[in-house]
Amino acid sequence: MIRSMTGYGIAEQTFSQKKISVEIKTLNSKQLDLQVKLPNELRFAELDFRNRIGAKLQRGKVDVVITVTDTDLSQTYHIDADIVKAYKEQIESISTQLSIAPADDMASILFRMPGIFNVPVENYDEVFVNKVGETLDQALDMVDGFRIQEGQTLKKDLLHRVELILNLLEQVEPYEKSRHEVIKQRITKNLADLTTSGQYDENRFEQELIYYLEKLDITEEKVRLRQHCNYFNESCDEDQAGKKLGFIAQEMGREINTLGSKANEVNIQKIVVKMKDELEKIKEQVCNIL
Repeated sequence: MIRSMTGYGIAEQTFSQKKISVEIKTLNSKQLDLQVKLPNELRFAELDFRNRIGAKLQRGKVDVVITVTDTDLSQTYHIDADIVKAYKEQIESISTQLSIAPADDMASILFRMPGIFNVPVENYDEVFVNKVGETLDQALDMVDGFRIQEGQTLKKDLLHRVELILNLLEQVEPYEKSRHEVIKQRITKNLADLTTSGQYDENRFEQELIYYLEKLDITEEKVRLRQHCNYFNESCDEDQAGKKLGFIAQEMGREINTLGSKANEVNIQKIVVKMKDELEKIKEQVCNIL
């Protein structure tokens, strides 16, 4: 089944007084464009995380944010009273020496000074890293589910637009039959206008007319366009079909353009314009498919 490259997933779990959170956002891209933000203490595991993400998501612009926060801040973050006391004594001493009036709110000044918060250095073991990996996998599964759901919506729209092109192709036939007679009459009139006597070799005229009509024949283009449309519909059930569908859409466009250039009939040209409009919408949607 086809998948969209647009997706979103978030997963969280608590382990050893730590809250692990993984958020993933994906958009369309020709290749895998991966950005991973995570705590410095987990940098040693970044390559493993990247490999997991790449294997699961394959392609697209992917932004991953991994955060680890403490669930009990009172046990991990402390204000160093000795450092605060030292700052206070220095501020008071300098104020006395320079005859500066003491601040009304000394506390607000002290708590902005660097180094007063004692933040412990984290060392995450293998068990904790595995928990982060589990959370990452849960978020990836959510993204994949989102992509599948979006892919089914895209598939429905694509099949509908291909059906519209096929219906438009059927509308060409009535005008195709009548245009041969119109072309013959126009050529006959022009030939009669160009000859002084109004006489010409009818056998040679028929030969030239057949040659001209064969050059304007669009049967082959119609057959190939119909085949490409059917192939497109079949490929919509394949995995990672985005690039393949893009190639098929290009071939569909080639046949539609040739059909339009050979049509030589105003009503067929109008139908071709409608086909091109639907095909452009197909190409836009295909860009979002994995």
